[in-house]
Amino acid sequence: MNDTADKYRAPALDKGLDILELLAEQPAGLTRGEIVKAMGRSPSEIYRMLERLVARHYVARSPEGDRYALSLKLFILGHRHPPIQRLVSRALPAMDLFAKGAEQSCHLSVYDRGNLIVVAHAGGPNNWGMSIRVGVTVNLMDTASGHVLLAFQTPERRAEMLAEHETLEGEVAIPEAELEQMLDEVRRQGHWQGDSRQCFGVTDISLPILGPHGEAIAALTCPFIRRIDRHVGASVDQARALLQAAAAGLSLCG
Repeated sequence: MNDTADKYRAPALDKGLDILELLAEQPAGLTRGEIVKAMGRSPSEIYRMLERLVARHYVARSPEGDRYALSLKLFILGHRHPPIQRLVSRALPAMDLFAKGAEQSCHLSVYDRGNLIVVAHAGGPNNWGMSIRVGVTVNLMDTASGHVLLAFQTPERRAEMLAEHETLEGEVAIPEAELEQMLDEVRRQGHWQGDSRQCFGVTDISLPILGPHGEAIAALTCPFIRRIDRHVGASVDQARALLQAAAAGLSLCG
């Protein structure tokens, strides 16, 4: 068994894995000198490996540049597809219940490489409504879903998401100070509600689906359309309350 392991050794890969395993035991991270000492390697080889791990977003460097810690990339890779399928299968009944009660559509979005992807949709019972196709990419920066997903992250994870963001066609630029103010308000209220930046006459309502540590793992969003005929449907406040109940039921924290 040892002979086989030695035969197929990949020293560079071993060094990278050793660094990841070391940092996994250090929530506050380590300096480069501490990593060198713990691993018994030369500073130059550790430096090169760390730089590659930072460039590939497996390791995050502190703003001061002197400490290294694991990013969430391994977590994301380990939870990308099967958990999303489980989330969707669990979310769809709640989404259908909301759509019937509010007579509005809703969709579920998750973060994906700098923007969002819609992974589930439920249409209202009426003959018309606002629909977003499953599988489409949604902007991180100027959508209700994006604001909710950004707001409920650690500052470090939010910085990673913003750094990965790629501008999509039609994106409305938001100054950094204005974005921070928006996200503060979302955290304070626990949701986003406001006029759509993509369509006239639509009020976007978005709630986070929270993971066990209070981070947003998905956003549940209703593009609310107010009817002006004689039909009496749910008000925007009633729709928000129903959406809050759905999101709370799907969240994993507290």
